[in-house]
Amino acid sequence: MKSFLVLVVVVLVVNVCVAQDYGDVTTATPPSNGGVSRTKELVPAMFVFGDSLIDNGNNNNLPSFAKANYFPYGIDFNDGPTGRFSNAYTIVDAIAESLGLPLIPAYSEARGGDQVRYGVNYASAAAGILDVTGRNFVGRIPFNQQVRNFENTLNQITANLGADDVGRSLAQCLFFVGMGSNDYLNNYLMPNYPTRNQYNGQQFANLLVQQYTTQLTRLYNLGGRKFAIAGLGMMGCIPSILAQSPTGKCSDVVNNLIQPFNANVKTMLSNLNSKLPGSKFIYVDIASMFRDILTRPATYGFKVIDRGCCGIGRNQGQITCLPFQTPCMNRDEYVFWDAFHPTSHVNVILGRKAFNGGSDVAYPMNIQQLAALDIETN
Repeated sequence: MKSFLVLVVVVLVVNVCVAQDYGDVTTATPPSNGGVSRTKELVPAMFVFGDSLIDNGNNNNLPSFAKANYFPYGIDFNDGPTGRFSNAYTIVDAIAESLGLPLIPAYSEARGGDQVRYGVNYASAAAGILDVTGRNFVGRIPFNQQVRNFENTLNQITANLGADDVGRSLAQCLFFVGMGSNDYLNNYLMPNYPTRNQYNGQQFANLLVQQYTTQLTRLYNLGGRKFAIAGLGMMGCIPSILAQSPTGKCSDVVNNLIQPFNANVKTMLSNLNSKLPGSKFIYVDIASMFRDILTRPATYGFKVIDRGCCGIGRNQGQITCLPFQTPCMNRDEYVFWDAFHPTSHVNVILGRKAFNGGSDVAYPMNIQQLAALDIETN
């Protein structure tokens, strides 16, 4: 309880400041935590919801096969393996630093004081928009439960400080949400799920976004106003899919499958901006950024774009990194860390582009501009 009180008290007194220039994202290298000197925060706090692309430890103590709290995960991170599915940073770590925030702690591990006052990460590996997604990994925290965990946080602080104070603070915080990958990889495309026989690609995208709309509206009703929603990336080009391809090339079938979802999400965010007073939802175009990296890898310093830095099987893509497996040495030159996840180098590039990029990567504004908005609450 004391930890949550500290969170809100600090949030109420933090002011928004002017952003600093973080340099050329094309030459970004994976930093370690604490590698960038923090300036004054651009938002009071950031709340994170998503899957393994941004999970930072919420699955560590779950009875789950979806875990990354062992080496070589975290090999380039000061704290070692934390549960991040990366050699160091995730995209939200890079965004947090760009916002002048410390790295956001996992909901399952945050204990109080300085650990939680700048936000909480609720993301969970294998989680999906649909509750049934990811059951092959056993334990995971679906998006609905992530929203309930956030609600539990608010219930504990609202009773002590009052809804008005909490509401004014939350309106200036950033809510980052990245969901949907597992609904395809660990649901629709899995042979032990009936989903593909029940829905065609467009119908499934419609189902997901209908549920997604309800979930995001719930976060709005709980006080969120500034939302950055990440679209799905080039999933047909990940090592896991390449390992199944007889040609070793990106799967157009998979890439085309997710296009209706991304299109629906863009329409959904436009509708939410119109219907929810005081809200501002932006779309972070992961597919566009990833396509540019894969098309022009040398521009970003990459040499290997079709296999994981660690893993087992063809293209290091059939099984993710095994405990204490020796990964590649030249990690900065790899786009993919394992069968499903990008390297920290890629995550830093994506995070910085989402922060200060143009309308081709973040629409209708970037995260820096979203952070600067002064949201009025009734």
